[in-house]
Amino acid sequence: MVKMWLKCQGNYKDKMIPEITQGGRYIDSRGTLFYNNDFDASVIKRMYMIENENTDFVRAWQGHKVEQRWFSVMKGSFRIQLIAIDHWDNPTKDLELLTFVINSEKLDVLHIPQGYVSSIQSLEPDSKLLVLADYSLGEVKDEFRFESDYFQEKK
Repeated sequence: MVKMWLKCQGNYKDKMIPEITQGGRYIDSRGTLFYNNDFDASVIKRMYMIENENTDFVRAWQGHKVEQRWFSVMKGSFRIQLIAIDHWDNPTKDLELLTFVINSEKLDVLHIPQGYVSSIQSLEPDSKLLVLADYSLGEVKDEFRFESDYFQEKK
């Protein structure tokens, strides 16, 4: 798998670009098998599930300077927006916004590298998002939150 990099605005520190490791599904008379043979889960230490109250709610903006996350939709679909943070104490407000739409049709996994904040919105009622993390709860103090209206679209 090829890893891609970008220059982060402001401090020009190289950051990895989030990417989707594509899964698949196989259907036969016995049912459906969902798989992702290219996803390497060797660094995963914990997991949890997100289920937003409704499709109007947007869970924004939370992220990690050190930790990585992987998202996979177990039911429904989600819009995931990501921003690479330039200065954690006072981020630029019009940083580039990356948008991904992922669903439960295949076992796709979206990798969010360290250095990003995320916005998570379910697009269907009762959608469930599996979140995988590379640090145990409390192992590092690395949670950053910004108000939902902090970032503005780049013009």
